[in-house]
Amino acid sequence: MIYRADPPGGMRIVPLDSLTAIYHRASGQTHIVAEPVPEILAVLGSGAQDVDGFLEALGLTDDAGTRALLAERLEELVATGLAART
Repeated sequence: MIYRADPPGGMRIVPLDSLTAIYHRASGQTHIVAEPVPEILAVLGSGAQDVDGFLEALGLTDDAGTRALLAERLEELVATGLAART
């Protein structure tokens, strides 16, 4: 599965101490998120990725538990509209 984000300018991302506010222009919604969402979106900002690409870009260990958690976060981003599957 390949994941992608909106084109540049589709989101306004503002750090707020340990949280991050993300205004999604297409939906008009603001999301308040914590790690690792901003880091995942930063990777998506450099282009579409599969889970292997995320593991490498984020410096995560390649094991079943990490893959499952990362896939879960990615699917949550898809559900909120902040990412899409291609």
